[in-house]
Amino acid sequence: MATYPEYMVAPIRQDLVEAGFEQLMTPEEVDGALTADSGTVLVAVNSVCGCAAAKARPALKMAVSSSDKKPAKLVTVFAGMEGEAVAQARQHMLPYPPSSPCIALFKDGELVHMIERHHIEGNDLMRIVNNLQGAFEEYC
Repeated sequence: MATYPEYMVAPIRQDLVEAGFEQLMTPEEVDGALTADSGTVLVAVNSVCGCAAAKARPALKMAVSSSDKKPAKLVTVFAGMEGEAVAQARQHMLPYPPSSPCIALFKDGELVHMIERHHIEGNDLMRIVNNLQGAFEEYC
């Protein structure tokens, strides 16, 4: 069951979709995106919170748009909305505890880089961008 009315989250979803992210709505879509031969996949757990609006989404968009090396696929799930899809994404992110927003980079289905909520809240925007770009440089 959704925590928020869709009309509230639609523009927040659209923010990442317009930046090239695919919205995953089901556990099957999550598993399909994170297969063993999927290449590099950036997964953003989106949220309505202030740190997602002020830091996570802007950092994602800046890092992707300004990097020469970047993930082959960009996907997102929305915390508080598609609970089963988010739960499945979080299963792939173990052993990290659930947090939203958060950002995970996978390579061929394996988690290789994780940015948890406390890394987003406690940092300025450019540190998050630099963190993402460093991960892109190393793994993409």
